[in-house]
Amino acid sequence: MNLKSLGLGVAGVAFALMPAVQAFAADDLVQVQSPHSVSDTMDRLVQAVEAAGAKVFARVDHAKGGASVGMDIPDNELLIFGNPRLGTPVIRDAQSAGLDLPIRVVVVETADGTALIYRSPAAMAAQHGLPADHPSIVLINGALDKLTAKAAGQ
Repeated sequence: MNLKSLGLGVAGVAFALMPAVQAFAADDLVQVQSPHSVSDTMDRLVQAVEAAGAKVFARVDHAKGGASVGMDIPDNELLIFGNPRLGTPVIRDAQSAGLDLPIRVVVVETADGTALIYRSPAAMAAQHGLPADHPSIVLINGALDKLTAKAAGQ
């Protein structure tokens, strides 16, 4: 059986799933306001991550990428980082969690100023069949709270 035999094209399936995906994603995001610019907030986040002993894997400037192909978007930078001591037990217990680890935090320019946004570790755990009180999920949640608060100057 395939999508064509069901009378559904890829676009039809995507359209049917879209409201559920949007609602799920919106409910699972944590947003922290920052009084600093996107670039300054990201610099502060990198410093906080490195000071905590975690590893920065990548810093992606989405606005710069868009500009390189003639498309403008508000400032938007992504940081991918992690600590194998925290993430490895999660992936060991649910290998699909490798889709969400290492951690990703996006810093964006919004109508209300700069915001750090990341997926709730509890939501990530639930998506991969782990309890919200999984010891590493609890530690990741605490680390994200502290790191984003430092980046925001709170």
